[in-house]
Amino acid sequence: MIANTLALNLIAKVMDWDDIEATQEYEWLRLMAGVKYDGYSDFAAGAGFSEALVDWLHQFQPADRKVAYRFVKERLVYISSAEMQRVIESFLPEVVTPYLRRCVAEDNGIEAHEVWATAEHAKAFSDRMRRCLFVGLSDGSRIDILRRANAGRLSQEQVIPMMNVDNEKWRSLGKDLRDEQGHDAKFQDVYLIDDFTASGTTFVRIKEDGLPKGKLPKFENIIQEAKKAIGDDFPIADGFRLHIHHYISTTQARAALDERVGSVASDMVNRSFDAEFLSQDGLTEGLLLGDDLPLGFLSSDIKPQGKVEVESDGLRSNRSSDEDMIKLCEDVYDPALFKRLEKHCREAGMSTMCYGYGHCALPLILEHNTPNNSVPLLWAETGTPTKPLMRPLFHRRDRHG
Repeated sequence: MIANTLALNLIAKVMDWDDIEATQEYEWLRLMAGVKYDGYSDFAAGAGFSEALVDWLHQFQPADRKVAYRFVKERLVYISSAEMQRVIESFLPEVVTPYLRRCVAEDNGIEAHEVWATAEHAKAFSDRMRRCLFVGLSDGSRIDILRRANAGRLSQEQVIPMMNVDNEKWRSLGKDLRDEQGHDAKFQDVYLIDDFTASGTTFVRIKEDGLPKGKLPKFENIIQEAKKAIGDDFPIADGFRLHIHHYISTTQARAALDERVGSVASDMVNRSFDAEFLSQDGLTEGLLLGDDLPLGFLSSDIKPQGKVEVESDGLRSNRSSDEDMIKLCEDVYDPALFKRLEKHCREAGMSTMCYGYGHCALPLILEHNTPNNSVPLLWAETGTPTKPLMRPLFHRRDRHG
């Protein structure tokens, strides 16, 4: 409590608030730190949001500190642990269940609301649910939460935390399914699950040589290699229905996936899944963030609102909003950040990281880490400890460099 009060007093000093303004802002800061921001995974005990905010604000010129503070107060979007858990918990009842109910209804010539009216159809639904395989694509897929939230509804042998599955595990998954549903039983639906997508490029993109790259072609290669090694015992049916689900997605990413996934999937030679289904019905998300989220910028894939100017790198700028914060991002940006991540950026056709990866310009924080699609002003750390050029408000754990 004493440390927090000291941090608040330092914020007031850095911001040059008088007593009245400081009292008003303390209420907001205490509320947001307690309810959300102090829960950020990289904050340590005694060094939470208020302490990080002091250091972050102090790096700016006095005239810019009001711009930075207003950005945090009015534009920052923080997805807390509790909010993420609710999105994960809603996945099975709000995404998977309606889809399976439609499938069972079509198979049995009944209406969807009649599926649970008889024991026969209810069992058909349960059997179809068991023939779904759920695959986590990263630590962010939170398979542990998904399992706990659906204990008794999902078998442990139909949920796997990562897509790199060895042949012995594939055989085990198949044996358990056949023991329950007969010797011909195979998984008919596969859900690839990840926590967040901002640009859609991580899942699928086309390299300079014209070949697809990303999690979709990687998963297809894994399936093809496993089928060769295991043969008839491979537990996934030919022409299975592939689903791509993100707990949270930006509008830009959804538009990019809608455009790319279908064409890339159709071009795959001897693909194992139903490309038509994937392009028409296979993309879902738990929370779709609005196209007004990016900081003054909208992807060229999105129809923007207001006055628009086409700028370099394919960005579309709406200078009527966030202008001061955009200028601050540009003024403080350290080109060394791009040099450190150059290989990763060049693959996406980028020449600057000023607005984050994919030029997404997001004011977004996830409780377990900050996306590199968010403006680097929030997360980047460059320079040396004695002479920092950019200091983060929310430190990011970066796997690219």
